[in-house]
Amino acid sequence: MYLDGKIYMGLADGERVYMHLPMCNRHGLIAGASGTGKTVTMKCMAESFADAGVPVFFCDVKGDVSGIVQAGDQNEGMEKRIDKFGIREDFRYKPYSATFWDIYGENGHPVRATVSDMGPELISRILGLTEAQQGVLNILFKIADDRGLKLIDLKDLKAMIAYVGEHKEDYILTYGNIAQQSLGGILRALLPLETQGGDLFFGEPDLDIMDWIRWDINGNGMINLLDCVKLVNNPKLYSTFLLWMMAELFEKLPEAGDLDKPRLVFFFDEAHLLFSDAPSVLVQKIEQVVKLIRSKGVGIYFVTQSPGDIPNSILAQCSNRVQHALRAYTPAEQKVVKATAQAFRENPNFKAEDVITELGVGEALVSFLDEEGIPQIVQKTKIICPQSRMAPADPAVRSAAFMADGMTKYDVMIDSVSAYELIQDQKAKDEEAARLAAEREAFEKEKAEFEKQKQKEAEKAAKEAEKAAERAAREEQKKREREEAAARKRQEQLRNKLQTKAVNEGAKILRGLLKNALKG
Repeated sequence: MYLDGKIYMGLADGERVYMHLPMCNRHGLIAGASGTGKTVTMKCMAESFADAGVPVFFCDVKGDVSGIVQAGDQNEGMEKRIDKFGIREDFRYKPYSATFWDIYGENGHPVRATVSDMGPELISRILGLTEAQQGVLNILFKIADDRGLKLIDLKDLKAMIAYVGEHKEDYILTYGNIAQQSLGGILRALLPLETQGGDLFFGEPDLDIMDWIRWDINGNGMINLLDCVKLVNNPKLYSTFLLWMMAELFEKLPEAGDLDKPRLVFFFDEAHLLFSDAPSVLVQKIEQVVKLIRSKGVGIYFVTQSPGDIPNSILAQCSNRVQHALRAYTPAEQKVVKATAQAFRENPNFKAEDVITELGVGEALVSFLDEEGIPQIVQKTKIICPQSRMAPADPAVRSAAFMADGMTKYDVMIDSVSAYELIQDQKAKDEEAARLAAEREAFEKEKAEFEKQKQKEAEKAAKEAEKAAERAAREEQKKREREEAAARKRQEQLRNKLQTKAVNEGAKILRGLLKNALKG
């Protein structure tokens, strides 16, 4: 509960235990076995931050935090706790302003990022690409940037891979070698991400992370609830989202130094799911964020069953600690209890190692930073009760909050003109150009065949004409020869006739001479 500029977390030996807002960006840990009260502690903190004007972000893994949008249920047990904590005058059963988010868009507003925003480095890490594949992915992004091809969603990236694969010979001299095997490896690595919902996460409108830093009309910090019930079962996409979120926080939030209160507080419920089988790059990125983001005014709180669920490099940065009961039935569990107790600043009135296993529901060993940033001695504390509902929200109430939070601008995915569309358009143009070229080639071929056929026909006609002319000439020659022969024959006949006549005339004359001669 937010009181007097501090966060009232509970009672220890009749004394109030507070968190000091200027120290709340030093991060924290809420740990304890299942059913010991971690969720109550987390909700009490979140409500207090919201009342103090600090926006809050939840990764709601179990789906039971949604009741924060409804007032708590008044009952006898709650009334007794209110009196026990001495907050009768200040306590109000009340709802909190919340915005629901869901990467799948099923139980909240979709959360999206563009492929370009993610960048080749983060995508390479998420996909676990080899050095050679990462180099090729960098080339893909560079070519896309140089050609003005926006990489927004996964179909853009896949289209770019196919495009570069088809035209790699055009780019090798400018950008370097582009191995077909590397392109295929990137495509294979994209498949798990796509099947887990990457096609929903990558797209537009992309989330402006500053929309997580908002306040309601009363000046209270807005509580953002990311539904992770389905998401945590898809580790590749969960890792993708978290890496993007970390990168966005670093890029968008300016350095702030020491503030009077955090600018934003994150709660990662069931944090063991965050680190179980997580890629090393994700752990490294979270470690980097935890170490450096304090200066940007952001506090991160991990909620898990055992401190051993958190890597030591990250656990060391968690200065505000709430340790609920742990079980120690095995040697390994006993070892964890001992290590957990040793992490606290010792209280001379009890031995933390013994108390951890004896804590009741709603009790915890607590150590927060004081106003000077020094860890306080560990105190056995009864945790205060939340003011909102300790159960999932009614569907009608959740829907009303969903419609009234002002974030409906993210609900409809926009399919902008990007690399996929431009490549498809260029491909269509290339195919049309190829079709026209093929048609021109076919036309030219047909034209050539026609001209060839026409030439053949002309040559054939010329030959036939030549043959006809030759036949006509031969006929004419024969005709002349016949006429000449006929003329010669007539001449011969005439000559013979003349000769015969001459002979006859000569003979007649000779007979006459002979006759005269005989008479004389």
